[in-house]
Amino acid sequence: MGRVACQTIPFGKGVCGTAAAKAETQIIPNVEEWPGHIACDGQTKSEIVVPIVLRGGQNEKVVGVIDLDCEDLEGFGDVDREWLEKLAELLARSCDW
Repeated sequence: MGRVACQTIPFGKGVCGTAAAKAETQIIPNVEEWPGHIACDGQTKSEIVVPIVLRGGQNEKVVGVIDLDCEDLEGFGDVDREWLEKLAELLARSCDW
């Protein structure tokens, strides 16, 4: 829900690309203080991006991200991380990638 997001973000660029490249959740309390933030919606103040990672032995592959923005500073915390990471694991196991 909200404004249309950027369609393609390269690995390593912006919060989404960083989460994908590192295969690690990124919580950004203030997007204006984060170097390289890609502003798709000027109302966004904070962001959480959780990678969806296919895991199999030594091979890991990021197939997508869950990207949530908030119009408040510090809009996301550990509870959000915990449950969104569980959702990402469920999506990785359940979808036909």
